[in-house]
Amino acid sequence: MSLPFYQRHHEHYDRAYRHKALQSTVSQYQKEAKSKSAVYAQGSTAYARGSAAYRHASAADFSLDSSAAYSHGSSAHDLDHGSESINKLAAAYRLGSAAYSLGLKDSNLMIEDQSYKMSPKAKRAKQNLVSEDKENEAIDYSVPIFTGREVSISGITDTEEERIKESAAYVAKRNLFATDEGVSVSKVAKSTSEEEHREKKSRKVAIRESAERVALKKMLEDTQAFHKKLNQDKLLHAPEFIIEPRSHTVWEKQNVKFHCSVAGWPAPRVTWYKNNVPINVQTHPDKYIIESRYGLHSLEISICDFDDTAQYRASAMNVKGEISAYASLVVKRYKGEIDASLLHAGTVSMPLGFGITPHGYASRFEISFVDKFDVAFGREGETMSLGCTVVISPDIKRFKPDIEWYRNGVLITPSKWVQMHWSGERASLTLTHANKEDEGLYTLRVVMGDYYEEYSNYVFVRDADAEIPGAPGAPLDVQCLDANKDYVIVSWKQPAVDGGNPILGYFIDRCEVGTTHWTQCNETPVKFARFPVTGLIEGRSYIFRVRAVNKAGISLPSRVSEPVAALDPADRARLRSHPSAPWTGQIIVTEEEPAEGVVPGPPTDLQVIEATKNYVVLSWKPPGQRGHEGIMYFVEKCVAGTEDWQRVNTEIPVKSPRFAVFDLAEGKSYCFRVRCCNSAGIGEPSEATEATVVDDKLDIPKAPGRIMPTRNTDTSVVVTWTEPPDAKELVGYYIESSVVGSGHWEPCNNNPVKATRFICHGLINGEKYIFRVRAVNAAGLSEFSQDSEPIEVQAAIGGALLHGVCPELSGKAGGLTDCTTSWEGMHESSQPIFDTDALLKCNAKFNRDMLLGSSDKLGSTGDNNMRETVKDAVTSAPQKVAAKQASKSQPGYLLTLEKVTKKKDRAAPSPPYDIMVLESVRDSMVLGWKQPKVTGGTEITGYYVNYREVVDGVPGKWMEANIKAISEKAYRIQNLKENMVYQFQVAAANLAGVGTPSLPSQPFKCEEWTIAVPGPPHDVTCTEVRKDSLVLLWKEPVYTGRSPIAGYYVDMKETEAKEEHWRSVNEKPLQKKFLKVNSGLKQGVSYVFRVRATNQAGVGKPSDVTDPVVAETRPGTKEVVVDVDDNGVISLNFECDQMSPNSKFVWSKNYEPIEDDSRLNIDTKGGKSKAIFKDLGEDDLGVYSCVVTDTDGVSSSHTIDEEEMKHLLALSHERKFPTVPLASELAVEILEKGEVRFWLQAEKLSGNAKANFIFNDKEIFNGEKYKMKVDQKTGLVEMIMDKLEDKDEGTYTFQLQDGKATNQSSLVLIGDVFKKLQDEADFQRKEWHRKQGPHFVDKLGWEVTDDCNVMLKCKVANIKKETHIVWYKDDREIMVDEEHDFKDGVCTLLISEFSKKDAGTYEVILKDDRGKDSSELKLKDTAFADLMNEVCRRIALSATDLKIQSTAEGIRLYSYVTYYVEDLRVGWMHNDTQIRFTDRVKTGVTGEQIWLQINEPTPQDKGKYTMELFDGKTGHKKTVDLSGQDTKENYAYLFPDRARVLGGLPDVVTIQEGKALNLSCTVWGDPTPEVSWLKNEKPFVSDANCILKFESGRNVSFTISTVSTLDSGKYSIVVKNKYGTETSDVTVSVFIPEEERQSEQEKKKEDKKTKV
Repeated sequence: MSLPFYQRHHEHYDRAYRHKALQSTVSQYQKEAKSKSAVYAQGSTAYARGSAAYRHASAADFSLDSSAAYSHGSSAHDLDHGSESINKLAAAYRLGSAAYSLGLKDSNLMIEDQSYKMSPKAKRAKQNLVSEDKENEAIDYSVPIFTGREVSISGITDTEEERIKESAAYVAKRNLFATDEGVSVSKVAKSTSEEEHREKKSRKVAIRESAERVALKKMLEDTQAFHKKLNQDKLLHAPEFIIEPRSHTVWEKQNVKFHCSVAGWPAPRVTWYKNNVPINVQTHPDKYIIESRYGLHSLEISICDFDDTAQYRASAMNVKGEISAYASLVVKRYKGEIDASLLHAGTVSMPLGFGITPHGYASRFEISFVDKFDVAFGREGETMSLGCTVVISPDIKRFKPDIEWYRNGVLITPSKWVQMHWSGERASLTLTHANKEDEGLYTLRVVMGDYYEEYSNYVFVRDADAEIPGAPGAPLDVQCLDANKDYVIVSWKQPAVDGGNPILGYFIDRCEVGTTHWTQCNETPVKFARFPVTGLIEGRSYIFRVRAVNKAGISLPSRVSEPVAALDPADRARLRSHPSAPWTGQIIVTEEEPAEGVVPGPPTDLQVIEATKNYVVLSWKPPGQRGHEGIMYFVEKCVAGTEDWQRVNTEIPVKSPRFAVFDLAEGKSYCFRVRCCNSAGIGEPSEATEATVVDDKLDIPKAPGRIMPTRNTDTSVVVTWTEPPDAKELVGYYIESSVVGSGHWEPCNNNPVKATRFICHGLINGEKYIFRVRAVNAAGLSEFSQDSEPIEVQAAIGGALLHGVCPELSGKAGGLTDCTTSWEGMHESSQPIFDTDALLKCNAKFNRDMLLGSSDKLGSTGDNNMRETVKDAVTSAPQKVAAKQASKSQPGYLLTLEKVTKKKDRAAPSPPYDIMVLESVRDSMVLGWKQPKVTGGTEITGYYVNYREVVDGVPGKWMEANIKAISEKAYRIQNLKENMVYQFQVAAANLAGVGTPSLPSQPFKCEEWTIAVPGPPHDVTCTEVRKDSLVLLWKEPVYTGRSPIAGYYVDMKETEAKEEHWRSVNEKPLQKKFLKVNSGLKQGVSYVFRVRATNQAGVGKPSDVTDPVVAETRPGTKEVVVDVDDNGVISLNFECDQMSPNSKFVWSKNYEPIEDDSRLNIDTKGGKSKAIFKDLGEDDLGVYSCVVTDTDGVSSSHTIDEEEMKHLLALSHERKFPTVPLASELAVEILEKGEVRFWLQAEKLSGNAKANFIFNDKEIFNGEKYKMKVDQKTGLVEMIMDKLEDKDEGTYTFQLQDGKATNQSSLVLIGDVFKKLQDEADFQRKEWHRKQGPHFVDKLGWEVTDDCNVMLKCKVANIKKETHIVWYKDDREIMVDEEHDFKDGVCTLLISEFSKKDAGTYEVILKDDRGKDSSELKLKDTAFADLMNEVCRRIALSATDLKIQSTAEGIRLYSYVTYYVEDLRVGWMHNDTQIRFTDRVKTGVTGEQIWLQINEPTPQDKGKYTMELFDGKTGHKKTVDLSGQDTKENYAYLFPDRARVLGGLPDVVTIQEGKALNLSCTVWGDPTPEVSWLKNEKPFVSDANCILKFESGRNVSFTISTVSTLDSGKYSIVVKNKYGTETSDVTVSVFIPEEERQSEQEKKKEDKKTKV
């Protein structure tokens, strides 16, 4: 067997499949497969016996003895030659499939599909071969090449016959392809000799292949041993799936097994997931079995049920990366069978789409929460648990709810940080290790079919205690925004707690996945909350964390980020999607050969995508011209405006088309470009980017504004604010609270909130708090906003709101009725709706147990079978409470809790009354009634109607006519029974609740009205009651009779008068539905009214009588007043001083609501309301009335007829004035003498035109300061000011009046504008005055003379003899010996030996009788430094050459300068090396002499000496050479009196033992030097063997009479006097003759023998 050709040449071919340990596994697998294939052998035998006719009649002339083949392991026949055409594989597959379809057609045998198992190489089957050679035994696993049509097994089919076909076909295909030889098809041969010949031929092939395998095995072992010696990193590679898990479809109670094979180094770790949740074998030991052997991994699921239908994922991970493969499992159930045990097993609900939906049992599920979790407070590192008990009604055991948890509207999935549990009754969520990232609004959603309920509350997580007191809190939400081969951008959010000190920056740490070693990524803290981390190893995965630092210390680390691999996004996607060559044997074929020698072109679309103070991120696109090999990049930079390009990445080219550039100077502008490179060379650069300033493009946001706290509950406050202006990339907001007067601020949230509204929990009831907010983005935290107004922590509505996130009504709340209603059995569509627009908006339902209703329980709606006898006592109708369900929205979305102002005396309304029938047909009746007399202190929000049947005088049970409250005082009741007698009652509702129902009405019979005249009008009311007039309103009848209504008649009488006293108010029918009664009324008399409708048939039945109305004008009554303001605006105005908090002004025209606002604007402020006409015209004629709601009938009206309209328009025209046209607006300019001229020009002015001049809303007049002029001819209006002072800052206005025409123009001069104008005026004025007398042409400056002195000079003009010049320094006069002659108009002041003491401010003043001028020169800081640099330069240039002087201590090198200043820096070098000054070598300055003193010079001191004088910019050098050719003579010249050795001593002396040694030398020095000797650096004195002499102060001798080996060593003579010391060395070596040495050695040997 040989390797496939595409695997022979791959260096990284994975040889794990050829490992010896795998061979034993394969053999074991073959035995197992053999036993499992017995069923196939039986089927094959049946086929061989039952299909002989088919074999003889086959037209294909192929022979395939399937019985023998499958009895030997289901293998295929041999190929005649290994080079047979590969397309015969498909024909063999089709043949095997057809054979099995015939042989097993009538068999009911269930064949297990083994297609998902690894198929080792099958043994070759031979019919007549009793025993097989061991050489032919399969010892390997090979990956065959499939080039034909790929046939996949889809799983279980609908019939067993098709399943058997699929199984048999796959086994045939597997066994054919598993042999490395293919299929051999031959004609039918009956001759035994031909079969034997074919066997022999096959044996030869087998022997040859066996030999090849042995050779290949040896080659593989050698190659593998060689690769082990290579660098291990070259062998590392990311995981890749060789065999991916296959999807399955199985029946219930069957077992299923997923297989996959993974390659990678190091060996990957495989984890199995179900719907992205890790499978825990320990929690389900009988359910799951996970095995991993030699790269083959499996997951076995036992006794499958519906809950196992899911997507399964195998995730393989090592240090090089991670990859996943997916497979699905579908579990089928036989029709009609439901396993009850499966419906109750486990905690996962059964899919609602199966069988029956929940709606088959109930139209709606009632889901309620009991024992709910409150607002939770925790600390980082703690374990927190949230839970709710869920009650579902009706309880259908077959259907389980879906439990979902959300955080801030995002679905939460289980992880190592979050655990979820559902016990069947209680849902819980546990945060195993709380972090600030876990803070937020948590929502529990319970889903039953199409209906769901949810409950929300907030969880707060504060910082853990810092290890260092005063250290900031840990950062949070660390994420990897951008990852590629070269860097990873890490982002985070700043903490809310800074520890009391500003945060200086952040440190970023990284850790390679699989290790525990953390490495700090940045040396200095970074302030920007994003940072690119470089220096990563390509392909490896990392996690990151961030720490904050302030001056107190470093915070605790943040929660680690999710792992990210250092790969390009394209590579990461490829690894996740499918494996690639060379690991799986896939072949990549291109149509053209790779181009060689192609230099890549320039990259395109280069741009700066991010720029901060620390780094710049570049992005570009690869070039189009790059050949067929990989390319890398070099990044270059240059300072903007130059062409000095520098390569940024000089060592390692960039592999990804993105790069982060560091080490840039903050504030400078840079340009960037990129070059591509490959093996052919480096390409041309891309186009350079625009100049980019190294600075944060993202600014720190400004502080939020308008902090508004609002009461919420007993322990919480709602805080709202406005977004800061020009805010960019906001991360969120931090809110802090403080008890008033404490001065201590506490954070309300530790995770930034993005909304501009937040509920601050955990406050103390009754305390007063103030709040502040600051915004956060990546650049940092804004300043705090202004403190809010103090607010006392109390419930918003009299304690009626719970302290949960979404408040609910509970208990008795200030005036609410204490009645309850049962809602059991009521559908969702039948639940009462409550208009909560004025109360509260919340994403939760009211607690139904707390809702208010009647004192009696209400039965199920629509139950017509229930009846009960009504006793004499009145039975109350159902009382429906206001509760509007909030629409389903995103979970956890917190809606606004509106502030409610509640009156203490608010109560439910009294009962409506006077119920009457307005129309009756066969199955419906229209009722009308009157509004309750007592509204309860607030507006009526609606009515509820109930009815009951009356049979033989016995009333039945009350039933609801409407579920949703109705706003009108009339309602049609549908679905009544014809000729049935009914009674009705009505209850009114307001914000306080539902009032007591009315008394039962009279019995009304439901029958068709057939009368010709119209029915009664209804809703007749009186308004605008005065002592002599009132207005009557009504609504048209519901029943109009047989013809249209022609008009109305109004009747009236005194309240106490009898019926015969009714009289008609109008003689002719009214076409309108209102009437102002202004005659026949007596002040203080009570009246009642009624209305009748008429048509062609006659006058109909009168309406109900109104309530009695007293004709009187109540105190404080006001009328609608028409007004025309100064701008000619016409408006109707109405005031009311009797308003309640809920009162509103309602305007109407002709007593109909005003819906079209195109003609009228309504402006209401406090107790005043104004209806403003936009353009009064004929369309606006009519009666305008205004009613104030929630009052005792406050109302008024005003009629605008044609005459009134003309009058108002005339008045408006009179008050509108034309404007004076202007040719130019008000402007300002500076005149020559510094005067300021304001002017404007009108197009035309009459002789009567005048102008008013206004400054800061005050009129100014012509005088000393202001010179004003109005030229009527030219229309020029101007004002001239001599001088602008600080008090003149403000707004200047010129008001023109020319008859009735007016106009004005203003000019604002404040701030920088005014300052600039003032400075210019002052400058012009000073310049004019200055030039009138002596003045400076050139301002005061300086220059340095050749003598190193400083001369101050200036040029003057307009000088005369009497002109004096005075010099000042720091406001002190400088006395000058001689007067200036002003020659050439130049004035000078000489300062000799300028130094630091001369620094200061110099001023020169010119003055005479015409005036004076001054010029100032500041010689401080930078200016003084520049001057001193020039002085030092001149001093350095004056330095003399270096000279040498001998002193008693040694030698001195010196130079003279003109004078010395401290700013002149002096440096000395010896042989171009900086001299280190010690006690022996010193430098200094004496007067004008700069010197270098060398005490006790030595030969090492010879060489070149350099003195460098640095003037601040450049250096000036003076050099002297102390290295002469004759050093001794040179020293003698330099140091004539110095002690020294003149000569005589040799360097080395070699002498035989026993000889005499005599050395002598001459020394010199004045005074006579002292002489001493050293032996081996130790003092040496004269003794009997060694004689030392010093004679005549010059001669020194050294004598040893008999030398020995002990005398060998280094001898030194030291001479010393006051001028110095000198040392001379001589080395003495004593040797022993050879003969003596041998005799001594023999003697020693004899001595040893004697001792032995």
